[in-house]
Amino acid sequence: MARSVSYAQWSLEPYCIGMKLRALRTSKRLTLSRLASETGLSTALLSKLETDRMIPTLPTLATICRVYGVGLSHFFSEPDRHHLSITRRAHMEGTTRGGNPNTLVPLNLPARDSSLCAQLLELAPGSPLALDGLGGRTSAVVYVIEGRLQLSGGAMTELLDAGDCACIDSSMTFSWSAAGKHRCRILAVTPTPALA
Repeated sequence: MARSVSYAQWSLEPYCIGMKLRALRTSKRLTLSRLASETGLSTALLSKLETDRMIPTLPTLATICRVYGVGLSHFFSEPDRHHLSITRRAHMEGTTRGGNPNTLVPLNLPARDSSLCAQLLELAPGSPLALDGLGGRTSAVVYVIEGRLQLSGGAMTELLDAGDCACIDSSMTFSWSAAGKHRCRILAVTPTPALA
């Protein structure tokens, strides 16, 4: 049977008060018993607050804030930045190849204040893709999901197998392509703007 949620619980849910209470307690390396003795509150009450089974009153929260040395704003401040992008497997498998031998699926939404761009790339053999640097610098984390990746920069060529990862931070321009006769799927995380 589904538990009904009150309006108060629903409206306070985005603030993650229970998670913040638990994070503060664990960062201070306090047990529930120790926190109970410091605040004069019961361990059962503190446990219910940390697991969001109970909403704290302001006086209770103020008492806890005093022990942790934080203000109430710690629990009620709005996030200044929050982005969550989910790409389902069905979307990645349903991409059409069209005339382009390389397939690119963005894994996060483009945002003005986003500093990272995550992409799933399916590379065809013999069709290199250039990774151009930002301000003369190339930065990327690349994880090979399947196939073999040929990573080339200057006179250097590296072959990466499925499960291998490369972290690139260089002033050279790099190119990558599938090594051998089979396609290669990689996860690439780069600074915004993304791959060209």
